[in-house]
Amino acid sequence: MKNKITLLLGLFIILTAFSPAKRNITIFTIGDSTMANKKLEGENPERGWGQMLSRYFTDDITVDNHAVNGRSSKSFIDEGRWDNVLSKIQKGDYVFIQFGHNDEKDDPKRHTDPGTTFDANLRKFVEETRAKGGIPVLFNSIVRRNFGKSGADAVADAIKQDDIRSGIDPKAPKEVIEEGAKLIDTHGAYLDSPANVAKELNVTFIDLNSLTHKLVEDLGPEKSKELYLWVQPKTVPALPDGREDNTHLNVHGASIVAEMAAKAVAEAIPELAQYLCHYDLVVAKDGSGDFFTVQDAINAVPDYRKNTRTTILVKEGAYKEKVIIPASKNAVSLIGEGDVKITFDDYASKPDIFGEEKGTSGSSSCYIYAPDFYAENITFENSSGPVGQAVACFVSADRVYFKKCRFLGFQDTLYTYGKGCRQYYDECYIEGTVDFIFGWSVAVFNRCHIHSVGNGYLTAPSTDKGQKYGYAFYDCDITASEGVEKVYLSRPWRPYAKAVFIRCNMGRHILPEGWNNWRKVENEKTVFYAEYQSKGEGAAPKKRAAYSKQLKSLDGYSMEEVLSGSDGWNPVENGNELLNIRR
Repeated sequence: MKNKITLLLGLFIILTAFSPAKRNITIFTIGDSTMANKKLEGENPERGWGQMLSRYFTDDITVDNHAVNGRSSKSFIDEGRWDNVLSKIQKGDYVFIQFGHNDEKDDPKRHTDPGTTFDANLRKFVEETRAKGGIPVLFNSIVRRNFGKSGADAVADAIKQDDIRSGIDPKAPKEVIEEGAKLIDTHGAYLDSPANVAKELNVTFIDLNSLTHKLVEDLGPEKSKELYLWVQPKTVPALPDGREDNTHLNVHGASIVAEMAAKAVAEAIPELAQYLCHYDLVVAKDGSGDFFTVQDAINAVPDYRKNTRTTILVKEGAYKEKVIIPASKNAVSLIGEGDVKITFDDYASKPDIFGEEKGTSGSSSCYIYAPDFYAENITFENSSGPVGQAVACFVSADRVYFKKCRFLGFQDTLYTYGKGCRQYYDECYIEGTVDFIFGWSVAVFNRCHIHSVGNGYLTAPSTDKGQKYGYAFYDCDITASEGVEKVYLSRPWRPYAKAVFIRCNMGRHILPEGWNNWRKVENEKTVFYAEYQSKGEGAAPKKRAAYSKQLKSLDGYSMEEVLSGSDGWNPVENGNELLNIRR
């Protein structure tokens, strides 16, 4: 019996070891120009709502947008675009379907009729999606901003302008629909077909037209222009002559419509509701965000917001820019999605525009002055190489929390600058050579990876006299690159430096004496350098410098005590409260 249990347990371990990894869900979007990805050249402000959709779902969801300008349900099929999407669908994926704007048009290559050919194409999308194990969702068209006269002529004029404004017929004379106070429908029965097919085939239907109609009508004739592609001449390189477009959305409008769509889907399909998220601002190189640079997003944060946090999602990419988060941009959360890097290549001896050296403080890639800042999954890099002092991140703010961030550089990588400021680094990676964690602040490093890429010193605290705490490292891995053999735990940048290493796993590159007095014997009388239960090849308690200490207990040295200050700040216990990503 015992052998059978052992055999079954072994089989279970083998099967679970080779079980497939969880696959992200893909949402395929098919439709027309109101949903499509837009070109970004020339600061083009136009966006399709499908282009912005990914920002409202967690990274468990991949949005693969196949919507194309000028396509109807018919032309999308005839051009082989649907076959391309169909070949990619896997079980559990979703297909969001929105056509109608171009099915209405007289062009025989695009025209379909509601109730017959339009409905037949929608059925084809639904049935073939289901045959692949996918889940179809039908949408009707977003509203045109037609504050004009009702009737066939007004509808025809609005439809005609779609082609003119989308560039399909750029030579056509511009016609202006006389505007009134009431929003007039231009889609007619084309709005009913998705609803009818959804009811017939038991498919989720999202009445996006009604949602956008209410949005636009509530805003009114003038304010609603802020959602659409209304651009003054000579203000945007991509549209030198300007544009008055009542069909296509700008960045702001597409973001709002995408969020409306995401919320409506989450309400109709509970399985997707768990992936819904909201960020106040989004940075993305692919045009799916509000901004292309991190600094532009920071600049958009209102100054001194009260009782709330501003959340900024930064999508995957390397952002070469110097980022400054001023004190007025308090309580900002900067969340990276995928591999996100803020990088720059300044260094201390590099001349500025006046020919003066930038200095250590002037070399940083990122400056943080705002209190209650939170960063997660962001890499802060100084890419200038081994050229002397070159800071990746300069932190001069209180109650700052870094979660799973990376700090890359050589000398002086992480500058904990703020006097009296508290910083918490949780599961972070920090690498460098000489003094690559240095400064005045109180800083806790919990479960971090501290990596030396050259011989030198891990830390150089400049703790003020009378300050109770300096640096405290808890359960960290202390490693080094191949060939690195002579590294000290710390040397005092100022006489009262404090650094404590608690239960840290130290590599063989840590020298037996462990601590350095920076060539000043008098520093040995004023520093507080200590360890508690160090382990690994670099742990040598009996060989450590005589002026260092081996703690007998952690009385007074819990992470909560080190960080609490006078206001009881406790990110160790309450860290998730900083995120405030509304769901």
